[in-house]
Amino acid sequence: MSITLTCTWNPRGETSRLLGIYPQLIELYTRIIIVLPPAVDLSQVEALTTLGKVTLEISPHWSWGRYLTLKKALETDATHFHYADMDRLVRWVETQPQEWRQTIKFIQQYDCVVIGRTEKAWDTHPHALWKTEEISNQVFSYLLGQPLDLSAGSKGFSRAAVEFILDNSQPGRALGTDAEWIVMAHRGGFRINSLLVDGLDWESADRFQDHAAGKQAQRHAASDYDAEAQNWEARVQIALEIVESGLKALQRTLK
Repeated sequence: MSITLTCTWNPRGETSRLLGIYPQLIELYTRIIIVLPPAVDLSQVEALTTLGKVTLEISPHWSWGRYLTLKKALETDATHFHYADMDRLVRWVETQPQEWRQTIKFIQQYDCVVIGRTEKAWDTHPHALWKTEEISNQVFSYLLGQPLDLSAGSKGFSRAAVEFILDNSQPGRALGTDAEWIVMAHRGGFRINSLLVDGLDWESADRFQDHAAGKQAQRHAASDYDAEAQNWEARVQIALEIVESGLKALQRTLK
């Protein structure tokens, strides 16, 4: 078996930290695919262009990024794929490397793995995130018959599961893939497995820092985030997109 890492990434000062964990990444992943948004500042990723096993792609549209990560992943010969939001992955490998390594082994045993957050990880997030993500998580936990944390930015798939998902999906509504991909895997007859980890704690406090933020910095950043009404509005809209996308995936005619 082999596993490819496939990520979306909007760089916010993580490049030096990504370079720091690169030796660990290539120990486990046969390839690393990174899909960047159309307006990316290429100077932020220039240092990555010479790294072995790394492919950089610029998406023609921001909302196509996640779809393209799976499409590009199928161009490798890996048996399994780990999708991750790059900013979350960098923090995870820095702070919980052994847990991350165990997770990569776990992914390769199954067709579909939803990697969610432990209570310890959830406690680092702003209320605006966990209050709204609780809605979409409860909807699809009920519909799929098992507890799932869909929006932690990390999932694992077999090649067969990715092929089915892509055959029955279209690019767009990127955040809706949190539910869409898992619903499609379920409808394809693939068993959905869940794994909760500490390492997917809140990553946004790390932005433009040279290391992962500590607990106090996370608490301050989360409090500041919650103090802005527009952040609550944005998270409600994201939850709505996730629910709508998942419900449409449940009703879609399969190929």
